[in-house]
Amino acid sequence: MPIIMFFADGHHASAAPCTLVLPLNKPCHSMRASLLNLLPFVAIIIFTACGGSQSTQDAALSTPAPPAAQIVKSESKGVGHFKWVKLDSVSRAQAARGEALFLARCAACHKATGDNTVGPGLKDVTARRTPEWILNQITNPKEMEQKDPISRALLLQHPTGMTMSPVSDAEARQLLDFLRWNDGGVK
Repeated sequence: MPIIMFFADGHHASAAPCTLVLPLNKPCHSMRASLLNLLPFVAIIIFTACGGSQSTQDAALSTPAPPAAQIVKSESKGVGHFKWVKLDSVSRAQAARGEALFLARCAACHKATGDNTVGPGLKDVTARRTPEWILNQITNPKEMEQKDPISRALLLQHPTGMTMSPVSDAEARQLLDFLRWNDGGVK
């Protein structure tokens, strides 16, 4: 880090690297102008000196997952016990049960539109994610955030994470049915 040294007699010490010496025997108004002219230079030195370098390990730990916005379609099933889901057509009654759950437990953080709030907007989520991934995200959010690259990318964009209380498999399926209905019916 550079050291700025002021001497009244105008001499300088060579012990410190990057030493800037300003004589103090000039009139006050001239000195003030000199200091103001040096201010941008000093600011640049201070900001560049404070940067420091990261170790390779720190750089590896801070490498982010790909942004979720760039992940258009994924066939990932996620992390959890849902490995295969058979989808039937969705009735309005099934979707209504899921919508009631969505409004009670999800709408504080998510919108059924594409608008992001605390969490991502869920419009067309059934076109971007597999049913298994959606069900695993609903029922197993903490492990998904740790192990699934898509969920980690979403967590980087929405750092709050899913904080909802446990959801049963039946409730998760009702939520999936609502999301399918919201996205245009059977998907």
